[in-house]
Amino acid sequence: MSSSWLGLEGRSVVVTGGASGIGYAIAKEFLADGANVTVCDINPTPPQFDAKEGQFQYIVTDVTCKASVDAMIAQVVNTYGAVDVIVNNAGINLPGLLVDEGNQYELDETIWDKVMNVNLKGVFLCAQAAARQMIRQGKGVIINMSSEGAPEGSEGQSVYSASKNALNSLTRSWAKELGRKGIRVVGMAPGIMEATALRSPAYEKALAYTRGITVDQLREGYTKTSSIPLGRDGKLSEVANTAAFLASDRSSYIHGVTIAIGGGKTRG
Repeated sequence: MSSSWLGLEGRSVVVTGGASGIGYAIAKEFLADGANVTVCDINPTPPQFDAKEGQFQYIVTDVTCKASVDAMIAQVVNTYGAVDVIVNNAGINLPGLLVDEGNQYELDETIWDKVMNVNLKGVFLCAQAAARQMIRQGKGVIINMSSEGAPEGSEGQSVYSASKNALNSLTRSWAKELGRKGIRVVGMAPGIMEATALRSPAYEKALAYTRGITVDQLREGYTKTSSIPLGRDGKLSEVANTAAFLASDRSSYIHGVTIAIGGGKTRG
């Protein structure tokens, strides 16, 4: 019998984009829960973890390349014997306007292709490779990382929002396909979070430009929580806790939905 409430001890968990930010927090939580965690990321420098409970391996992976993804999953199975959970967290956001009369941050095919390749094609390739193994096992959990901006859209982030809303649809569709095979598919949609590597100077400069404000004004907006009933931004650990719960048998009847992690935020 498992020694904890979540019962994740010994589970083989893959976290894409886990070298920093939300992905790092998720990997850290799974390790604390006793899982055997594989972090894959495009970053050649492995992250540092204090893996007191579970085991850890790092695999440099390009999620947009099928050969790279297939090799990663094969190595996970070779090391841990299974893929019990995959968290499709790897994603990018390149702000831009549909039409920019200032000609500084206008969307083009390069931006479109890069964001869609990572945020959609990458999830497709990773989910497919993991699902093949999960079908052989007769069980598994696929968790897709969406965003609160997916259904609402976001000024200056139209391609990112579109990719995440499409991901919500993939979550629902794959749930219908894989549920009968013992595989659960769920999504998570974080809202305003504490600072991550996403908030780089280049990102903030671009996003502020697309919204016609200064970088200082953009940063001030991070702390404005009037639309959030809980009155604060979210913590990375809270997203990680949700991922661990959704991966566990304690959430065994949650399937085909995307869970909002936004403190009850609404536009009303």
